[in-house]
Amino acid sequence: MSKRRTLASRLGGTGAASHGYEEIEAQRTQRAAQPVTAESIPLQRLSIHSRKNSDESAGMSSTFSVDTPLMATAADLDEQRISMPSMELEGAAGRIPANESGGGGGRKRGSGKARTEPLNPLDNTFKRSKYPANVVSNNKYNIITFLPIVLFEQFKFFFNLYFLLVALSQFVPQLRIGYLFTYVGPLVFVLAVTMAKEWHDDHARKKRDKEANSQRYTRLDVDGPVVVPSAKIRVGDLVRIEKNQRVPADMLLLRTTESSGACFVRTDQLDGETDWKLRIAVPPTQKLRDNADLFQLHGSVYADAPHKDIYDFVGTLTIDSGLPGAEAETLPVTVPLGAENTLWANTTLASGSAVGYVIYTGRDTRAAMNTGHAKTKVGILDSEVNRLSKILFVVTLALSLAMVALDGFKAVWYVTLFRFLILLSSIIPISLRVNLDMGKSFYSMTIERDAEIAGSVVRNSMIPEELGRIEYCLTDKTGTLTRNEMELKRIHMGVMAYTLETSDEVTRHVRANLKDRIPTSETLNSASGAAQQPVSLADAGGVGSLAVGHGKARRDMPQRVFDMVESLALCHNVTPAEESAMDNDADAASLHDARLGVAVARPMAYQASSPDEVAIVKWTELVGVVLAERTLTSITLRLDALIPETQDGHGVAPTLTYDILHVFPFTSESKRMGVVVRSRLTGDIYFVQKGADAVMTRIVQFNDWLDEECGNMARDGLRTLVVGRKRISKDTYARFEAAYQRAKVTVVGRADAMQSVVAEYLENDLELLGLTGVEDRLQDNVRATLELLGNAGIKVWMLTGDKVETATCVAVSARLVRRDQLVHVISGLRTAHEVSDALETLRTLSDCCLIIDGDSLQVTLDFFRDEFVQVASTLSAVVCCRCSPTQKADIVRLIQRFTRKRVLAVGDGGNDVSMIQAANVGVGLVGKEGKQASLAADFSINQFSYLARLLLWHGRNSYKRSAKLAQFVIHRGLIISIMQVVFSALFYFAPIALFQGLLLVGYTTVYTMAPVFSLVLDRDISEDIAMLYPELYAELTKGRSLSYKTFFTWLLISIYQGGALMMIALWLFDTEFIHVVSIAFTGLVLNELLMVALEIRTWHRWMIWSILGSLAIYVASIWVLPAYFDVSFIVSAPFVWKTVVITAVSSVPLYIIKAIRRIYAPPAYAKLT
Repeated sequence: MSKRRTLASRLGGTGAASHGYEEIEAQRTQRAAQPVTAESIPLQRLSIHSRKNSDESAGMSSTFSVDTPLMATAADLDEQRISMPSMELEGAAGRIPANESGGGGGRKRGSGKARTEPLNPLDNTFKRSKYPANVVSNNKYNIITFLPIVLFEQFKFFFNLYFLLVALSQFVPQLRIGYLFTYVGPLVFVLAVTMAKEWHDDHARKKRDKEANSQRYTRLDVDGPVVVPSAKIRVGDLVRIEKNQRVPADMLLLRTTESSGACFVRTDQLDGETDWKLRIAVPPTQKLRDNADLFQLHGSVYADAPHKDIYDFVGTLTIDSGLPGAEAETLPVTVPLGAENTLWANTTLASGSAVGYVIYTGRDTRAAMNTGHAKTKVGILDSEVNRLSKILFVVTLALSLAMVALDGFKAVWYVTLFRFLILLSSIIPISLRVNLDMGKSFYSMTIERDAEIAGSVVRNSMIPEELGRIEYCLTDKTGTLTRNEMELKRIHMGVMAYTLETSDEVTRHVRANLKDRIPTSETLNSASGAAQQPVSLADAGGVGSLAVGHGKARRDMPQRVFDMVESLALCHNVTPAEESAMDNDADAASLHDARLGVAVARPMAYQASSPDEVAIVKWTELVGVVLAERTLTSITLRLDALIPETQDGHGVAPTLTYDILHVFPFTSESKRMGVVVRSRLTGDIYFVQKGADAVMTRIVQFNDWLDEECGNMARDGLRTLVVGRKRISKDTYARFEAAYQRAKVTVVGRADAMQSVVAEYLENDLELLGLTGVEDRLQDNVRATLELLGNAGIKVWMLTGDKVETATCVAVSARLVRRDQLVHVISGLRTAHEVSDALETLRTLSDCCLIIDGDSLQVTLDFFRDEFVQVASTLSAVVCCRCSPTQKADIVRLIQRFTRKRVLAVGDGGNDVSMIQAANVGVGLVGKEGKQASLAADFSINQFSYLARLLLWHGRNSYKRSAKLAQFVIHRGLIISIMQVVFSALFYFAPIALFQGLLLVGYTTVYTMAPVFSLVLDRDISEDIAMLYPELYAELTKGRSLSYKTFFTWLLISIYQGGALMMIALWLFDTEFIHVVSIAFTGLVLNELLMVALEIRTWHRWMIWSILGSLAIYVASIWVLPAYFDVSFIVSAPFVWKTVVITAVSSVPLYIIKAIRRIYAPPAYAKLT
């Protein structure tokens, strides 16, 4: 802290400036405290479990005044317009607890080391090998690791390893059975297809990375600016960032276009927080005349070793020479650096332009270190098939041992055993892998071609069936559920309520109240054309005071409406992002006097740490009271409501200026904000305050409507703020100022003393002006989508970096919280005992929505990890606030480990990448701020509402089709192996193949492959039914479509059909034994085609063509392969009718059983179709 006080005194040169920095440091000590909140949600049923650390909070004032800029010179106090008088620095409130891997004492450091580099690029040698390249890399492989990793990923499964051993055994002459290509060819084909698909997916990732790494930036050089790609940026470079441009690397902020050195950044792609963050340029470099002067400086920059904590940075900037003028006498100078002086990669510059010094690149950046590495995801269906393949191997081994045992273990029986193992290897069909992979590709293509979810991209085509098994959906808030577009939806003033649709009525009230008190546009214009004399209120016909009726006396509605609008336009921390036209226009300048000014009406842009406040100020602009200018000590309002409607909002408007005497910013404890202002027009002093209804109810005068209206707005998902105002006499203010100054210099109990003074003189008996309701606009159809997911049995968790109150509002607005559902809040927990009590309370609640803040969550996970997830996993909805990117990923892994269920994570920002990569299925939204989440996800969609169709329709089809396809291919291999066993058993247990060469290859390819694969076109219900009855999705999560029950059912079917085909073929054709092979094979092919038809629920024209086409190919092959078929015998009548009998005996009973089951045990969806 001493370093920062030194810096503050160096910059400001006053004790007040030092004190301002002490207040910021006091906020920094609250890393474990609740986050700063701007509003609260009044829910009718709200349960709160909270603990406060009195020792920590004792050192911080709940309300305090900032009378001087945090980073400003004495000149700034008089003239410069700096960003915000009490703007919260990003590090002001703790976000990451000390024992969390993302920050604090337990922060995880990267592989890099602390560094000291020359400040001037001309002094830098830029050793390329010293620091990592500034590249984005999401690919899994490179040219060296591709083959080893892909082969390992394939052969780590028993399924593929088994076939590798079978193929290798065919190189041993004693074990060879049939043709070598029969076993080697399919394995090579499967590996080739897999490697081609992996290469294609990884090549697409590399292509996307190349686009990101090719983004152009301006690098400053001694010869002038040079445009370079992001990948060419090095540690030590000077890079210029423009407004709305993404920061390419971690940088030290040297200069901004704001004279104060301040700028704002959006960090939602890094930490998920929607509030803009204030950043301060290093003072010595900010004071330089222009960017070229940077090359005159010589010195060094020290930065600590790279680590994950985005809210902490330790460094220094030392200048040895090059400062101009008198400052050269103070050299050398060393300036301490903190997080407020940095621009982290993946943040976006929100105001002006800036010049930064690159300190970390590539994998050393905070964004990269908070992002997990891509991993190969394996679907649960693949794992289930792998387990079934082990059972099939046991079946194969048992049958082989049985054959050898029945033969009496003669001669070299172990060779015979191995030959039987190879002979029966089709029980584990290698074509299963081919069919499943081809099916995955087809499902992926179907998703991308679905016009209902246009723009969707499948980036991982290996897990589409996972979409049908999701039980937990973890979603980000900002940009995913919401648009991050705040809008003031409603204002209630006791007897009247106004919405956006009735804003014109508010404007009329404002105009009616002002027209007799303030000169109109015509008056101002006529005065400007007269004698060029200053215009006063008396000259313009004004009454001289806006305070008429401001007390408790009854006022008319125009006066009450204006008081509300005026208070909203004054009580905030918003700053116009553009210079106002005040005093700049030639005509307007002649009309300016000390009390009443004028300005040219023009659209304004605003910047603030809270988008809620921007929404409120935009509404006041909409109704004709515009925030025209804000400096450290004053606020100027432009009264556009007085511009005649005929001028269409253009022209000269009068302005009102107020002196800012005190600002009391929001804190996590006070939950309110206040400002003391003095009107330059009338000299009247007002205390205006807004805050949560829970604290404002005891501050404002008695009323009978506030509680009810707060509840109504909260149920509609609106963020409520109560607005009150109090007129203060000059004597009262003088007494307050004296008492407050005495409290500010108190050594012990300063915070309590200051708050006590504020409560005594200001925070009592405020006139209740009204209630505002701000909505964070949801994405299209979010409510309907969450309702569908809930009805489908999917538990939704919302993980956000925002405040508890903000997240609660969105949860209510999005209907994540049902209207009759209890909201249980856990916040501010510090010890294991507090966590134990909170969990015990949570267990007693039958059905509630849990809301927990990041600090409490971390303590809970440290001490009661399993107990917490045991309770939370049963809740229908959970909201985790103030989550770091690392915490999001940890929660995903925790749910996976404890529940063994499939987890889907959806987000739109760079801070969601770790969560997306850790989940079983990662879905990325193409957000406004970039495509980081979309590029790292398995599936990319454009809207959150697309998720419902992706799961309920495509997920259902993918899983059901893959399950049916897998079991049918297994059946196809089992039936031919059972026929082989029967054949060998009847012929002296000889390990001789029944079907050899082309017959065996043709059976799994040209004869049956197309009909079997056509099952990927099947569907059990229609699209409309799937979306109308999401409850049907819950059946899929039980995994009944591919289970041990269904597997053994198909095993019994295979045993029956294989035995029937072989036994009846031998019985009917005992006199023509030489034709047994062709007879049995014909029955086998026909049986498989009939089984395909039996399994189809919804016929598609391609299914019909595949069955008829395969049958035609088989018939044609009889003439093409004379070595396997006797044409003269096959065309005879006995062959035909006996083949029909064999096929009927093997398949007709199954048709009968299926018909009976549909009558007496129909599936759940049968009644809906």
